[in-house]
Amino acid sequence: MATYRIAVLPGDGIGQEVTPEAVRVLKAVGKGAGVGFEFEPALVGGAAIDATGHPLAPGTLDLCRRSHAILFGAVGGPKWDTVAHERRPERGLLALRKELDLYANLRPAKCFPMLVDASPLKRSVVEGTDLMVIRELTGGLYFGEPRGLERLVDGGARAVNTMVYTSREIERIARTAFEVARKRRKRLASVDKANVLVVSQLWREVVTRVARDYPDVTLEHVLVDNCAMALVHRPSRFDTIVTENTFGDILSDEAAILAGSMGMLPSASLGGSVALYEPVHGTAPDIAGKGIANPIAAILSTAMLLRYTLSLEKDADRVERAVLRVLEQGHRTADIAGPGARTVGTKEMADLIVREVEDQY
Repeated sequence: MATYRIAVLPGDGIGQEVTPEAVRVLKAVGKGAGVGFEFEPALVGGAAIDATGHPLAPGTLDLCRRSHAILFGAVGGPKWDTVAHERRPERGLLALRKELDLYANLRPAKCFPMLVDASPLKRSVVEGTDLMVIRELTGGLYFGEPRGLERLVDGGARAVNTMVYTSREIERIARTAFEVARKRRKRLASVDKANVLVVSQLWREVVTRVARDYPDVTLEHVLVDNCAMALVHRPSRFDTIVTENTFGDILSDEAAILAGSMGMLPSASLGGSVALYEPVHGTAPDIAGKGIANPIAAILSTAMLLRYTLSLEKDADRVERAVLRVLEQGHRTADIAGPGARTVGTKEMADLIVREVEDQY
């Protein structure tokens, strides 16, 4: 029996509530599919700061490197707002991305038919939305040098962040995007700001060159402001979107709301020898500890783990079908509950999904 080591990093806030439910789903898959899982917990984010003084606890990175995959929750919260910038909880996640070379972030945004009315946009706008945002994750403004804050003699200040990309960095994320688009509906939108930014001009040049190796995929170039508008005007026009780090951060969050709640959306960060899977939502300190957080994004992240790291396609399909069936039965967490819905808590929703997974074996 194959056995896989999964590093479990719940982090902070509702990350500590939804991650254990995702682990339960993987255990159900393991039992049904005859696959072994070894789950090893580690500290990251605010929890790591509290315990060790650092946002990435000693030993966490080594555990991740020794694992087949990482199941991540969320990091951050007002408790650590006054911590020095270089020691903020989010630096733990950024360090993992950089050290593990997790350069490709895949964020699907799908509007489930039964949740169309949970979206703040009109039914006629969001119906049929099924897109994938692929965000470059280890370059651009978030990592470029020079960076920093300088206090000036006149009492003012000067802050600098640098957007930097090499042709190699652009090419590898472009190839990832073309490969993903090839397995979807063979349409790729590359998003940039080539009418203003020199970095975007190089981005467009490299993506265009890479496109020659994928003649079966239709490529279009879209300016980031036009893409932002189109996502709330006609999101179904998109299949696969690829863009740089900052644009991807913003656009993927915008796309997330199309599904009605960020609590519905998983993600995968790929690139190095080990991949990281996490829900798109944050720590949600306003509801943390109340047992009402939506675990579906974390659970769907396990489906991505099964598909992209372990190549267990049928088992990934089972997890996704289980989520769909529970939603079809009318069960909802508070964030997606509408009139007449049967509202359940975090654990209850996971119980229902685990049962549906088990019933498929």
